[in-house]
Amino acid sequence: MRLNKSTGHAIRILIECARSDGRLVKVADLAERLELTMQNVFKIVHLLSRADLIAAERGRNGGVGLARSADEIRMGDIVRAMEATDMGVETAALRAGARKSAVNGVNRVLDTALDAFVAVLDQHTLADMAGSNKAKMGAATPVARERKSPQSKSARSVSRARPTARSSGN
Repeated sequence: MRLNKSTGHAIRILIECARSDGRLVKVADLAERLELTMQNVFKIVHLLSRADLIAAERGRNGGVGLARSADEIRMGDIVRAMEATDMGVETAALRAGARKSAVNGVNRVLDTALDAFVAVLDQHTLADMAGSNKAKMGAATPVARERKSPQSKSARSVSRARPTARSSGN
């Protein structure tokens, strides 16, 4: 079975996130490292986010990271999120004059083959793909998302204020 390019890109994006030591990864950095367009990365990240594989944080300090630990993400989860499972045999075959029972038989065979393929992928995790060395896999933990209270926001703005440099011209 052959996977589409977007699935391969999605796996590479998730591996980059797994190797990020729990830090958010900028989409622009992913696009540059993986030699993909920003539009492609955004599209893939959106699909992975909808499948609860990636957590995205907007804003200047935002980025993407794993929504779950790398050892909890099965390769089959990624394929199911990215691949269209409808083989489209029914429409084309019926237009060509095939009997509906023959089409249903083909769909059953293809569905069984797809299920077997994904079952093999489910035996492997993103952590396996990113590298089995735990020291290398410090990023196997999901990105922590913290809620900011209004007090912490004002405290941050005070701490970010730059001290004015005054020279003592005596």
